[in-house]
Amino acid sequence: MKRVIENRNTTLTTDKPILKVFQHPLWQRLAYGILYTILILLAVIQIFPLVWLLFFSLKNNQEVFNTAPLSFPTNPKWENYVKVWTEGNIGVYFLNSVWITVVAVVITVLLASFVTFAITRMQWKYRNLALGLFMVGLMIPVHSTLIPLFSFFLKVNLMDNPLSIILTYTAFNLPITIMILLGFYYTLPREIEEAAIMDGCSIHRMFFQIILPMTAPVMATTAIINMIYNWNEFVFVNTFISSDKYKTLTVGIQNFIGQYMTDWGAIGATLMISILPILLTFLILSNRIVEGITSGAIKG
Repeated sequence: MKRVIENRNTTLTTDKPILKVFQHPLWQRLAYGILYTILILLAVIQIFPLVWLLFFSLKNNQEVFNTAPLSFPTNPKWENYVKVWTEGNIGVYFLNSVWITVVAVVITVLLASFVTFAITRMQWKYRNLALGLFMVGLMIPVHSTLIPLFSFFLKVNLMDNPLSIILTYTAFNLPITIMILLGFYYTLPREIEEAAIMDGCSIHRMFFQIILPMTAPVMATTAIINMIYNWNEFVFVNTFISSDKYKTLTVGIQNFIGQYMTDWGAIGATLMISILPILLTFLILSNRIVEGITSGAIKG
C-alpha cells in the first residue's frame, strides 16, 4: 500500500514496507546500542576528572610530577586527608561552607517564593515592573559589582563578616531562582486557592500550608542550583573575608600554597573533600532536579 504526497508537479512516494524495515527489532537494537555507547563515552568523560583528582590527592609532590596523571600511586598517601583536616584547618572551613551555604540557600529560596507568589497569584499595579527589575539582575555581570560592594560593606562595617557573603549570594541568586519558579507557579490551578479562601484560609496560611508544599519539587531544584553556586564561589569570599575563622573551603585551599613549597597532594585532598558534599547531594536529589525542571513545562 502506497501513500502519494503531491506538491505541485513533484510526487513523493513512500512505501510502507521500507518503514517496516526501520521498525525491525534488529534496527532498534542497533540504534539503542549506538545511543548507549555514546552515553557511556560521555559518562567516562565526565568521570575522568574525578578519578584523576582522587589519584592526585593520594600522591606526594614527586609522584605528581614524575608519574602519569592516571597512574595509581605506588604508596597511597591517605595521610593527606588527615593532614588537611588536622593541620590545614579544613574542618573549620568545611563547617563555614556548610552553614553559609545552607543559610544563603534557605533565605534565597524563601524570598524568591514570596516574590513569585506575589507576582503570579496576586493582582497589584506594579507587579510587571517588579518582575522586570528582578530580571534585570540576570544581565548584570556578577563580578563587575565587586568594587561597589567592597566599598558598601566597608562603610556599614560588614567587612570580614559572614553576613556580607550571605547577602551577596542571596542578591545574585534571586533573579535566576525567581525565573525558575515562575514557570511552575503559572501552572498551579487557581481552584485550589479559591477553595481555600472559601474555607476561610488567610493569605499567609494558604502560602505556607498549600502553595509551598505544592512547589516542593521546583524548590528542590532551585535549592540545589543555589547550593552549587554558593559552595564553589571564591571571589567574594576571598575579597570580603580575611579571618581564618570565617573562610570557606574554596579560599582555605590557599593555605597549602607557599612561596617556596606547595603541597599538591594536600591541595588534591582538599578539593576532593570539597567536591564530595555536592556530588552526594546531586546523586541523592537528581530525580528532584529533573522533576522540578520539567514540571513547569507541563500545563496542568
